[in-house]
Amino acid sequence: MEVGEVNSQAISETCVVCGEIKTKGIHLYTSFICMECEMDMIKTETNDPKYPYYLKQLRKVTAPGIFS
Repeated sequence: MEVGEVNSQAISETCVVCGEIKTKGIHLYTSFICMECEMDMIKTETNDPKYPYYLKQLRKVTAPGIFS
């Protein structure tokens, strides 16, 4: 998976984890996670005090519904 500009026009989006407006990051279903939060989450151990916060924030990410 490649992390980069949201598109060539550098559209900013709000990160679901930190709530800041960023231009670089990834999309997870319909949510955006900035590159800084992604890197910090990858490095966070399960015994780190930040770990429960990341879990709470990631619970906001939901798969889009299937409409028929």
